Amino acid sequence: MSSLAFTVLFISFLLISLVVRFWLASRHIRHILANRATVPAQFAGQISLEAHQKAADYSIAKTKFALFIVLLNAAVLIGFTLMGGLQWLANASFSVFGDGWRYQLALVLAFALISGLIELPFDYFRQFVLEARFGFNRMSPALFFADLFKSTVLSLALGLSLVWITLILMEKSGDLWWLYAWIVWCSFQMLMLVLVPLFIAPMFNKFKPLEDENLRTRIENLMQRIGFASSGLFVMDGSRRSAHGNAYFSGFGAAKRIVFFDTLLERLAPHEIEAVLAHELGHFKLKHIVKRICVMFAASLALLALLGYLKTQTWFFTGLGVEPMMGASNDAMALILFALVLPVFSFLFSPLTSLSSRKHEFEADAFAAQHTSSQDLVSALVKLYEDNASTLTPDPLHSAFYDSHPPASVRINKLLST
Repeated sequence: MSSLAFTVLFISFLLISLVVRFWLASRHIRHILANRATVPAQFAGQISLEAHQKAADYSIAKTKFALFIVLLNAAVLIGFTLMGGLQWLANASFSVFGDGWRYQLALVLAFALISGLIELPFDYFRQFVLEARFGFNRMSPALFFADLFKSTVLSLALGLSLVWITLILMEKSGDLWWLYAWIVWCSFQMLMLVLVPLFIAPMFNKFKPLEDENLRTRIENLMQRIGFASSGLFVMDGSRRSAHGNAYFSGFGAAKRIVFFDTLLERLAPHEIEAVLAHELGHFKLKHIVKRICVMFAASLALLALLGYLKTQTWFFTGLGVEPMMGASNDAMALILFALVLPVFSFLFSPLTSLSSRKHEFEADAFAAQHTSSQDLVSALVKLYEDNASTLTPDPLHSAFYDSHPPASVRINKLLST
């Protein structure tokens, strides 16, 4: 392939993705506005018109903000690639460090820091303007920047270490470097399943054992019926940051733990919490987690193999506005370019991921209905839709393309029919 052909292909996919995103967003907004004045009949006795309209306005505001971020990301992408941003960054890093691992890491670090600084004001706006406008933000600016500092330090310590190992493998392990890098990456992901719940998550939130004995007994009985062993039941102080509620389990092997947001416990009754947890445990018992990990590992192997090919092709660099350095390593640049353009070329496959996820959600709902009450899960879901201001009337096509969970009406109708 010539560099010009790849440039045209890249721009074409970028434009197609932008057109599709804006078309879907406009459909979504119009559909929500068309149904804003009336609560759907299915929910009329449970959700007020005020709550329904709040959810509509919140969804529209998030969609519009997401479109702005799409345009921003496209501009940053073009700035880094075809407008020469990465080329300038590479030249500046090379002039300071010369060839070698220090130059490679400096290039990755500079790119990551610049990207983070570009995103920072918009993350701040999302938290303190958008979320605050609808009553969801409970985070202080001090906590926001404390989280930012901790996540930056963790990213530098873990992310740069992984990048450094990958760069060494790319340089020294021959044509099959991508296979060895894949083994390292998979091992790293499995290690994170243990480290995150035990060490990393407690750096950001406080976790305390579930104290409600009646609820604990109910949940332990559920786990015994299902055959799920956990290292503990914990309550997380999610209310420090947001009014949104959730429950999840995390970890691997002996590190498995069940976590409830304190906001969830405040809102739902014990029998509803049990039903929500049964849904989450359904993902585990039906091996959805294992299947997703296997798919992720298989996809990463294919992508690393593709990168192994692309990094040897001059047109891959020049087609994206970068001149490979003669007599110097271009591995870090290949990694950055690949990370930048992969979302552009993979965007149109998003519905496949959403379809698989929604299938798993239906299966987990059915599992919960077998082990608890489907009515309890329905009442819990209605409360969560209301509390989280999730729109009850998403555009069907927009939902099919993006949403990992089925629309509220479809999901609840299916539960009630079981």
